[in-house]
Amino acid sequence: MVMSSLSAAEKVLKSAGKPLHYREITRRMLDLGLWTTEGKTPEATVNARLAGDIKHNVQNSIFQRLDRGIFGLREWASEETPTTIETIDQQNLLDKKAEGKKLSFTDSAEKVLEEFGKKQPMYYRAITEKAMELRLLATEGKTPEATMYAQILTEIRRYQKRGDQPRFVMHGKGYVGLSRWMGRGLAFEIEQHNKRVRQALHKHLLSITPSDFEELIARLLAEIGFEDIEVTKRTNDGGIDVRGTLVVGDVIRTRMAVQVKKWRPKNRVQSPVVQQVRGSLGAHEQGLIITTSDFSQGARKEAARSDAVPVALMNGEQLVALMVEHNIGVTRRSHYLIELGEEESAPQD
Repeated sequence: MVMSSLSAAEKVLKSAGKPLHYREITRRMLDLGLWTTEGKTPEATVNARLAGDIKHNVQNSIFQRLDRGIFGLREWASEETPTTIETIDQQNLLDKKAEGKKLSFTDSAEKVLEEFGKKQPMYYRAITEKAMELRLLATEGKTPEATMYAQILTEIRRYQKRGDQPRFVMHGKGYVGLSRWMGRGLAFEIEQHNKRVRQALHKHLLSITPSDFEELIARLLAEIGFEDIEVTKRTNDGGIDVRGTLVVGDVIRTRMAVQVKKWRPKNRVQSPVVQQVRGSLGAHEQGLIITTSDFSQGARKEAARSDAVPVALMNGEQLVALMVEHNIGVTRRSHYLIELGEEESAPQD
């Protein structure tokens, strides 16, 4: 049964029997199917609605804020509940481990900084140690600290190349913070400008002809490493628009059949489209669907089936990001800022 966000949050908290961070509340709401949203930031929505209910109803609200981002039920006020943010957060993060869910190095870094950084940069080794202590990471590597540092730097470069504001900021040698802690400075203004350009680029994609769109996709595929690209004839293509070979390091070669959907954002690609692409694949081919809109949950589940040929999915946001990364449809301008030096390799103690 789908509920309002507040009713769903109440049910999750009652079921948990303890305070939770709004991100964990949101995850459980969505996993249990208690609440649905088409928004891209459901955690922010839940946080805002819980905070708004408390602000508007004050003592009459059924919720109470126990600490930064932590919510409980007001009826627990007289009961023995965790009293510090660290106690609550560590329990929530250990709950994630108990459910068998692991995070990537960068996602775990963001989680540690958000919950324990208190808006102050942390040394990358301390971030890694906390992530390992909370069992957020699953790694057999002998140098997880070096891996953490390298992956944070790599993500920062990738985001910058795509014209996105990175979620991490380097503060001196080896210290990492979150960019959202920095407020509305130059980085914020640049991100807002780039966001407007990406929106305009997406709007342009919707205005071009289907054949021009297919040709643009073929160009993008060439930029990201495809060879032997062929735009199929529009008749009798079995739903496939482009075929090519994805080459990785001149060693791995994967034949790919691509279907493109120039659809407006409100028209999400459904699971029958995934099934159609899978049914049109040739021998030793894998599928890829590229759309200017997005995919339904059913389509994503169908594409990820473990008992069928893989079908990769690229939505409009990912498509625009790749175009920006490879300078298709945009012009890149540099703004030179100086900061204390950041070496390419992980710092030495």
